[in-house]
Parts: sequence; C-alpha cells; structure tokens
Amino acid sequence: MTLAFLFPGQGSQAVGMGQDLAQAFASAREVFQEVDEALEQKLSALMQDGPEDQLTLTENAQPALMAVSVAVMRTLEKEFGVGIEKAAFVAGHSLGEYSALASAGAISLSDTARLLKLRGQAMQRAVPVGQGAMASLIGPKTDLALAEEAAKAGSEVGVCVVANDNNNGNVVISGDKAAVDKAIEKAKELGARAIPLNVSAPFHCPLMQPAADEMAEALAGATIVSPRAPLVANVIAGPTNDPEAIRRMLVEQVTGRVRWRESMIWMAESGGVTRFAEAGAGKVLSGMAKRIAPDAEAVPLNGPADLEAFAKLL
Repeated sequence: MTLAFLFPGQGSQAVGMGQDLAQAFASAREVFQEVDEALEQKLSALMQDGPEDQLTLTENAQPALMAVSVAVMRTLEKEFGVGIEKAAFVAGHSLGEYSALASAGAISLSDTARLLKLRGQAMQRAVPVGQGAMASLIGPKTDLALAEEAAKAGSEVGVCVVANDNNNGNVVISGDKAAVDKAIEKAKELGARAIPLNVSAPFHCPLMQPAADEMAEALAGATIVSPRAPLVANVIAGPTNDPEAIRRMLVEQVTGRVRWRESMIWMAESGGVTRFAEAGAGKVLSGMAKRIAPDAEAVPLNGPADLEAFAKLL
C-alpha cells in the first residue's frame, strides 16, 4: 500500500478538537504547549473550551487546525512508531499545506504557528468585511467547466474566480460580493446548486494580493528545508521538495486556486497512492478522497483509537 498523508483546511475546526489526544498522549500536549508559547496565546484553551466564534476567527482557526494535525503526526511517530517517512507524499488543503510542511519537518512548529497567525490576520485585512464573498457550487452537474462559466459571468461586474476545485460536485468561487452573486445566478441557470459560504473574506482570489504581499515578506525570512516527504502543492497539483519552490508557492496559494481534485488524481494515478490518511480535525478530505479516488482507501485520523487502528494497518 502506497500512503499519502492529507491535512485539512479551514472549516474543519470544532470546539474540543484535539482534546482526547491531549488527554491520552504527552506528545500531543507538548505540541499544543509549543504553539501556545510561540503565539503567546492560550490557543489550546480556546480549542478546548471555545467560544466557537473566537475559534472560528481565521487568525485562530488556522494555527489551531495546524496544531491538531501536527499533534496527530507527532503522536503517530512517538507513540506508535509511524513516521512521516512511511508516506510517499504529503498534501494539505490551503492552510493544510503549512500543517503538511510542519509535519514533514520543512518548517519548525513555532515558525508555522506564527506564519499562520499572520496569514489569518493578513487575509482578514486584505478585504473589508462585506465586500467579498465565496460560494460553494454543488450537485451532480457541477464540475470545473461549469464553475468557470459561472465565474466568467460574475467577472463582468467584478473579480470572480474559481477558488477551490475540490471534487466534481463541489467547486468554490470567490471574489467581489456583487460578482459572486451574479455567478451564483449563472450557476443555477447551468443546473448547479449554490450555497453562499459564511466566511470573513474572499480567499484564493486576486483580492487577496495584499495578504500575499505580507506573506511574501514573512516567508522571505522563514527557514524552510526539504520536507521528509514530497509536498503535492495546491498551486501546481504536483510534487516538490525544493525549499525555494515551496516558499514561492506558499505565497502564490494565497491568491491562487486550490487544485485539490487534480492533486488527488495525480497522487492516485501518477503517484500510485492507494491509501490516504487525513491527519487532524474532521473527515472532509477523507470524504473527498473517496469521491475522487474511489479505488483508494481513505481513513480519518482524529482520536487515539483512530491512530491505534491505523498503526496496526501498516
């Protein structure tokens, strides 16, 4: 079985995430403590007790999700002897790329936490609240071509692009609110359902350029080394282990499309991956994996029992 670890993105956060890991394993507690110290914030307390509206804030959700993912991977390695080297590839959905890189030793945990805190703040600053929007286009008729056509209609009145190509049946558009509203109308004409997303900013579109500029400056000073497993990057839907390419792509992904469907297809077909393991909160990527690569196995790694069962598989 050829293995790839997947790392979830924003939206998978929930109050209480990681709590059972922290109760069961010192290695997980150490991760949460290190993130708290790096941020000079009791993020672990917010993760454990909420309130949910504070945890959902982009600047908190991003480092929190990363912390849970790294806690899963550290625990797998220290408690069960399953290191990142067991994987042929790692891949993360949007902010999940940072989780993947931290887990693979490319960026230190403390640096990753600080970068994600800044990334969340920069994304929030880039567009005033209410001016941007995102919408999920779903349904059996929804594919990239339909979403592109809807976004093209929206772009007649403002910025509107495909932000996340998640899988056939689930594509997200992003941009100016008026443009996204028009794209939603077009998508419905084309036979898709459209759900406006409750997000604080229009991620992965050109309106995020101020945030990309902030991240370029921050990443220029960050230490990045080759990951212990190649990263299948969002913006190219292919693998790299070159630190300078990774640095550049982390900037590009702020405004660029999350090419998740293509990334998964590449891993399953060109990379020969037959087992995907989602390390962190929730089961979103496991569900997508089953739709994109139905011949591969997909398992979520959330709590202690998941980790124990997974270690026995290997």
